[in-house]
Amino acid sequence: MTKILILLVLVVGIIAIAQLSKVYRLSANLRGHREEEISEADSKLQGSLWIVFMIIFYATTIWQIIRYGDYLPPSASQHGEDVDTLMQFNLYLILFVFFCVNTILFVFANKYKYSKDRKAHFFPHDNKLELIWTIVPSIVLAVIIIYGLRTWVDMTGAASEDALRVEVYSKQFDWTARYAGDDGEFGATNFNVISSSNPLGILTQEGVDEALANLDKKIAKIQDELDRERGRLLAEKEQIESELHADDHEDHGEHGHHGDHGEHGDYHEMSPEHKANLEARLHHVEELLGQETTILTEGAIEAKEDKIYRLKRHRQRLIELEPFNFSDELSAWDAGRDDKIVKGEFHLPVGKEVEFVFRSRDVIHSAYMPHFRAQMNTVPGVPTRFKMTPTITTDSMRTIMDDPDF
Repeated sequence: MTKILILLVLVVGIIAIAQLSKVYRLSANLRGHREEEISEADSKLQGSLWIVFMIIFYATTIWQIIRYGDYLPPSASQHGEDVDTLMQFNLYLILFVFFCVNTILFVFANKYKYSKDRKAHFFPHDNKLELIWTIVPSIVLAVIIIYGLRTWVDMTGAASEDALRVEVYSKQFDWTARYAGDDGEFGATNFNVISSSNPLGILTQEGVDEALANLDKKIAKIQDELDRERGRLLAEKEQIESELHADDHEDHGEHGHHGDHGEHGDYHEMSPEHKANLEARLHHVEELLGQETTILTEGAIEAKEDKIYRLKRHRQRLIELEPFNFSDELSAWDAGRDDKIVKGEFHLPVGKEVEFVFRSRDVIHSAYMPHFRAQMNTVPGVPTRFKMTPTITTDSMRTIMDDPDF
């Protein structure tokens, strides 16, 4: 209720100021005062108001810095101190420029207010000024960029050999972590073997066999729907019956004309094996028509045939993975057998360097860990990396934050 009252007071105040300005303009018109005519008293008032505004502006800015300046949570990583120092350096520099530029702006607005005894000086160009406001900002920006790049390179450089490696895998709307097993190596991955039981697509012989079996089931199910399509079955039945009846007709016609024409040069009698196959297929089609069938449009049939084609291509890609199962002491497929997958949360040791490997299944996600001063995008098809060394445990952070639920 209090917020609504404050909002109403602000709205009414703005409306009142707008109405007063209209009254002022109307009274000025009645006095015959033109808007472009500015008196020295008006100019002096405006110059003084700029100084008043500067004081209020600086006071509210300083209050906000004091009130909200400590916006970062406590750092819980070794490189976090460097990140905080870099941020403070940039903020102090920005505040220095902010106060200098605005002070000059407001003071000059007051100092060079209109005066009938002073004439403006035409000042088109000055090489020294051009050099000053070109070279000085360039030097400052170079310092910021070099300092920032050095900090970034230190954070994203190669991890040490004994670093703990953790993979963070993203998809909508889920995060999964993977630890390298006792061998210290992540198993090879391939998106073709992703399944409900293998969400990261880790390559193992069992995983490939399972993926192949699932694909075979999907292909068989769609093929069965196509095989039971009523329109296709009726068309096939008609075609088989036509072939069989044509053969019977030719068999009967052969007895009446064999003596006149001798051997038929264009006639090839259907082999008993082929005829038996047709009759068996006809019997099977009639059985299927007597059971539950599907009725599909031409578009639906085409879509299912296309899906079968894509599934078979997927299956072929899985089969082609076999040559990559190298016969080394530790093959790429064997390395994934002892990988540990966790969901919900993962644990990191204090004081030990950790290398994160980020991957994404679908779209770009943001792996954001503010207390570790770590943020990295996960990009489909392009693994990204980040290293850090945790310095504070969760229990210690609960004490620092005074939050038992942290």
